[in-house]
Amino acid sequence: MAVRKNQAHLTAAEKRRLVDALLQLKRNGKYDAFVTTHNAFIMSDTDTGDRVGHRSPSFLPWHRRFLMEFEQALQSVDPSVTVPYWDWTVDRTPSSSLWAPDFLGGTGRSRDGQVMDGPFAQSAGGWPLNVRVDGRTYLRRALGANVAQLPTRAEVDSVLAMTTYDMAPWNSASDGFRNHLEGWRGVNLHNRVHVWVGGQMGTGASPNDPVFWMHHAFVDKLWSQWQAMHPGSSYLPTAGTRDVVDLHDTMRPWNNVTPADLLDHTRYYTYDTAA
Repeated sequence: MAVRKNQAHLTAAEKRRLVDALLQLKRNGKYDAFVTTHNAFIMSDTDTGDRVGHRSPSFLPWHRRFLMEFEQALQSVDPSVTVPYWDWTVDRTPSSSLWAPDFLGGTGRSRDGQVMDGPFAQSAGGWPLNVRVDGRTYLRRALGANVAQLPTRAEVDSVLAMTTYDMAPWNSASDGFRNHLEGWRGVNLHNRVHVWVGGQMGTGASPNDPVFWMHHAFVDKLWSQWQAMHPGSSYLPTAGTRDVVDLHDTMRPWNNVTPADLLDHTRYYTYDTAA
């Protein structure tokens, strides 16, 4: 059983193995396939049409399956690797360890946002951006430039306290736990982190930045915490809802998995802590 760890607790050897696996997926083309998939769903998910990966109840199970497939791809390179999570309520500044040169590298330079250090910098030669929203082929970040502060633990706790998973109109205007976690309403958790990192993380091609996976692993962990806190509440809607994925509907692009199949993450992996 895979155990996902807090990135702040990884050993130097674990960081190297993760970075090496990421670079190998980039070299063999598998990494860019994940970027392409995510970008396509960002573009097609709309409040008034068919929506699967974003702005919809299936935001959480869709990304759970997406991360599981990515983790399996990493493990095809190195079976010891799992996707770590970034607890952005604790590691909140550009000087946090995940942005060190031996791991993800830091923020981008002021002139063009280009990341200049670490294994994913253009100068390192192993991380060309092939799936792009513009002509620039290098990784960009602007840590803290577009929004001043990452979400706090108190803000997370306020969202975890919500008792209803989701509700009509089942989009970015919805109330409930899912949409407040996704960030279209209220204190804005998930979306705000994308904006805080900036660069590619502020676009549909956000998986171009490897921090995407650590961010979404923490979002997934928060969903698991909410489930444990509210055992009487579950995924909604259950059936007959237009343009969204009901509990037992299959999700694109896989078409062989439903939200119901993904409610219990412990069938597939665990986290190093439950809270």
